[in-house]
Amino acid sequence: MDSKALGSEVTGWQPPPRPGHDAMDGRFVRLEPLDADRHAFELQEAFQGHDALWDYMPYGPFASGSAYHRWAREREAGEDPRFFVMRDAGSGKCGGIASYLRIAPEAGSIEVGHICISPSMQRGAAATEAMFLMMDWAFRAGYRRYEWKCNALNLASRRAAQRLGFSFEGVFRQHLIVKGRNRDTAWFSVIDKEWPALSEAFALWLSPSNFDAKGRQRERLSDLTRLVRSGSDPAL
Repeated sequence: MDSKALGSEVTGWQPPPRPGHDAMDGRFVRLEPLDADRHAFELQEAFQGHDALWDYMPYGPFASGSAYHRWAREREAGEDPRFFVMRDAGSGKCGGIASYLRIAPEAGSIEVGHICISPSMQRGAAATEAMFLMMDWAFRAGYRRYEWKCNALNLASRRAAQRLGFSFEGVFRQHLIVKGRNRDTAWFSVIDKEWPALSEAFALWLSPSNFDAKGRQRERLSDLTRLVRSGSDPAL
């Protein structure tokens, strides 16, 4: 059989390490490994009253800081998912959480998910930089594929994936049952050969020159990432 029919040969590649517990620092945000005692009550305060944040999550909303603390305590030491908390570098306050999950070093694949960002941090540079820092670590560590999956009905998440440079790959029908409801799952990815151009797009967007005196962006990230994406989401 023609070797080309078997796929391109992968040479000189070694399985990357699993994510550790080291914090990641940017200009707008600091990503800290989840610690229930340090983060839970502050995160619950940021999320309180915004129950729609949990509509597409397999858990939540949480009735109290104590309830969220119990949830965080059970997950803070987990290897997969590995959770990180977003702390705004300007205010010093925690406003979001995300994780690596479905971590498969042997395949060079890793996913970002469990993303919950408070309204105070949404649409800001800190949340975008947090996503960049997590993606950047994965590709620098040697991962070949970085995934984003969401409920196909969650158009906000699908828009976010496309804005961040993820390419749409399709919808898995009847993929899961979440909170007693069917979930079709939309799949997105970035692969390693796309990362150099995509990281340049992030660098341009995060540059101080891209923000005016009031912190408003001059150039949209979606415009910068459009040329890198290999597939657009037809639902958007």
